[in-house]
Amino acid sequence: MNPTLSQKICAEALGTYCLVFVGTAAIVVNDLGEGVITHAGVALTFGLIVLAMIYAIGDVSGAHINPAVTLAFAVARRFPLRLVGPYIAVQCLGAVLASLTVLVLFPDHETLGQTLPSGSIMQTFVLEFVLTFMLMFVILSVSTGAKEKGITAGIAIGAVVGLEALFGGPISGASMNPARSLGPALAGLHFTHLWIYIAAPILGALAAVPTCRCIRDENCCGESENCSDPQPSKPL
Repeated sequence: MNPTLSQKICAEALGTYCLVFVGTAAIVVNDLGEGVITHAGVALTFGLIVLAMIYAIGDVSGAHINPAVTLAFAVARRFPLRLVGPYIAVQCLGAVLASLTVLVLFPDHETLGQTLPSGSIMQTFVLEFVLTFMLMFVILSVSTGAKEKGITAGIAIGAVVGLEALFGGPISGASMNPARSLGPALAGLHFTHLWIYIAAPILGALAAVPTCRCIRDENCCGESENCSDPQPSKPL
């Protein structure tokens, strides 16, 4: 498959929309249903929607669906710099549209599934940094270029998202994704802690790049066809 730029952009917007809509709607329904889904169910929902989007659009756009992932891929020289802006723009757009949809469906819910710290600011920042670092390290390890290796990559990445949401969610919300936090914040007009969920995931994802270089072979993060060619590399 040789997707065009417009197809990639549309895929990223749709993928991020689905991620934010399904994940935050699960939180809202759980709140309104007095725990009917449970925290474990919400964590599983996030993991499953990430897995589904990787399989649905991974061969089109790489299924980044996360500005921090896009930036880290670019720093790792697995993704062309000229596409970073468009990818992040449509990821944020998809997230905001998803949260507006949740707002229309559940207008009485106060936070719309927004990520909010339960602990201290420092605790939340460090946790978001570490969670995103771990997620990005796994993504770099199971991908080639800006695309996933084979059929098991989606399972690995989705499992990490679900696992981290399971234990990190009660403390920080386990965002690991600036767009996922931006959507509900804009739709609900709550911006007090948004900076944490933008800065910490980006820094955590970027920190995973040199770590991957240290642990894997020296070419794990380096020049690839993606740096000059907008088409994603072929999966191994």
